[in-house]
Amino acid sequence: MICPECNQRPATLHFTKIVNGEKTEFHLCEKCAHEKGEMFILNGSPGFSINNLIAGLLNVEPKYKSNPQDAFKPQEVIQCSHCSMTFPQFVKVGRFGCAKCYEAFHEQLNPLLKKVHSGNTDHIGKIPKRIGGSIQTRKTIDQLKEKMKEFIASEEFEQAAQVRDEIRLLEKKINESSDGGE
Repeated sequence: MICPECNQRPATLHFTKIVNGEKTEFHLCEKCAHEKGEMFILNGSPGFSINNLIAGLLNVEPKYKSNPQDAFKPQEVIQCSHCSMTFPQFVKVGRFGCAKCYEAFHEQLNPLLKKVHSGNTDHIGKIPKRIGGSIQTRKTIDQLKEKMKEFIASEEFEQAAQVRDEIRLLEKKINESSDGGE
């Protein structure tokens, strides 16, 4: 694809801009993107980077929420005990100094993670479709075994026997699928 701005070089940079549900795509060569990209893609903000994006997302706590009496007290700067990075430095740079920063800035990161991940703060991960069924079944079996132990501890033997039967059915299902070859 040729760059529609200069009609000379190949379009190597592809941008998608979504505003109010309206999708606009831009395909530009590097030179045109550098010259005009900030003007019509980034709305005139020169030097926009991923760091600016992260910094914008980190401003999730409005300043007016703080107590007016605390307005004249100096703000406590949170710092990583391992690498000495401060949270304002992280916001400016856009990356942590070490792995311990995740623990040091946990309270500040939670609102960001909730905002970016639709309210979720725990990473669950993905399971490959090919083996996902058996992994999910094994998880269910483990949960049922715990449930069975609880029933046995509370001397509810009939319910424990029902759970045991469920476990056996699931284990049989796993064995049949692995014997048949996936």
